[in-house]
Amino acid sequence: MTEFSELGLSPATLQAVADTGYTTATPIQAQAIPVALQGRDVLGIAQTGTGKTAAFTLPMIDRLAAGRSKARMPRSLVIAPTRELADQVAASFEKYAKGQKRTLSWALLIGGVSFGDQELKLDRGVDVLIATPGRLLDHFERGKLLLTGVQIMVVDEADRMLDMGFIPDIERIFKLTPAKKQTLFFSATMPPEITRLTKQFLNDPLRIEVARPATTADTITQHLVRLPTSDPKAKRTALRMLIEKAEVDTGIVFCNRKSEVDIVAKSLKKHGFDAGPIHGDLDQATRMRTLESFRKGELKLLCASDVAARGLDIPAVSHVFNYDVPHHADDYVHRIGRTGRAGRSGEAFMIVTPADAKNIDKVLKLIGKTPQEVVLEGVDFAAIKDERRASSSGRERGGSRERGGRSERGSRDRSRPIAPHGEVASMEPVVAAPASEESQAEAPKRRTRARAEPAAKAQPPKAAPPAPTPVAAAPDPVRRERSRRDGRDGRDNRDNRDNREDRDNVVGFGSDIPAFLLRAPPRSSTTE
Repeated sequence: MTEFSELGLSPATLQAVADTGYTTATPIQAQAIPVALQGRDVLGIAQTGTGKTAAFTLPMIDRLAAGRSKARMPRSLVIAPTRELADQVAASFEKYAKGQKRTLSWALLIGGVSFGDQELKLDRGVDVLIATPGRLLDHFERGKLLLTGVQIMVVDEADRMLDMGFIPDIERIFKLTPAKKQTLFFSATMPPEITRLTKQFLNDPLRIEVARPATTADTITQHLVRLPTSDPKAKRTALRMLIEKAEVDTGIVFCNRKSEVDIVAKSLKKHGFDAGPIHGDLDQATRMRTLESFRKGELKLLCASDVAARGLDIPAVSHVFNYDVPHHADDYVHRIGRTGRAGRSGEAFMIVTPADAKNIDKVLKLIGKTPQEVVLEGVDFAAIKDERRASSSGRERGGSRERGGRSERGSRDRSRPIAPHGEVASMEPVVAAPASEESQAEAPKRRTRARAEPAAKAQPPKAAPPAPTPVAAAPDPVRRERSRRDGRDGRDNRDNRDNREDRDNVVGFGSDIPAFLLRAPPRSSTTE
């Protein structure tokens, strides 16, 4: 066992560590802190819950104690995959840096917080910038941030960033920072893409692997509950029975889907349990309030998704409940790693249904041990049915039939004859009656003439008042040319021309003769 006093930390930092109640360093801390204090790159392979946050926070505080930051140019950068993990890192800096002679400044760049407040901190200059990849690049692209002054860069939970698709962003951030800097890189696993990243951007790092990837801590007692049905109501009933039986102080309930997180949290609250949800679809303010209540012990049960709970450092968690068996076996290790931390004992329960056959086999193969089976007596789980969900699915099926009915009607509509240019032809018999100009323009050319000619013949001749025969107006060459151009524009123009042919020809002013033309010319008087 290695004491913190043996790692070369400053007296102020050691006092801050002692104030938190820690005296003995974890394996990752004992190996990483002395190397990080020397300014060398570190590649730390450690699962969550091993104390790696303090492994990079403590040496960074000592190294940044001397010097000052410049506006919009942070001296160090910590990249985290989620808002919760970034907030946890910020809390760690605040806790361990409080005893320094010069107060270290830090800023947290995460989504759900206004850009304006974050920009004010950047303008004043910060020693430590903690951010998620997306929000960091947003500030950079706005011209509010320069990364050319970064001396220390930390990448935490790199494998989770790979799962979340952040690797291209991480590569870009590396390229925006100076080539000569210290890099502290941490990951629970080392898939090929992460290995490629470390070879490209780390400079002769010291590889520290404190435990075989995806192993569970010996301080955690694991339990397994098998149900004969996969019905959600039966699972919720089993979860409540486990919580009551285990006498939970503080616990986390893990679900595979965000929608299930909400459902389980509401169900627990309905039955009198103090529970709250946390997942990516909730706004940042709600998530932070829920986490703060859980940390303070005001909230007893936290229902969470994997991404939202990754990296949470809450030492007092006594129980972890896997409401769903995780799709990825290594997520099981990360889940139950929320309990049994810092030498404390913890318990983990997993509810297994017939639908989980493949996933549970992967988990058991990975951990290399069989959890203790728990039998819940007094309830016939096979007879439990979630009637609300069944009726909901029935309504959905009924809705699909309705949609199908509309589709069938649509197919019958499509069987009707189609007019040129995709217009639906009328199935009604043609009536010889005057048609509006709009309907004439939409109907085929031949039919327009057929309807219009009888109508024209039926009109009685108009009696014109006696008047001098008006002189026909001379055709306008410009108008004639425009008419020829319009006639080449397509069917609509041809229809308009046909409609003009169907009307009475207009001569001169038409039938409405101005009054001055109807006046008889004055007789001329001759003088002899």
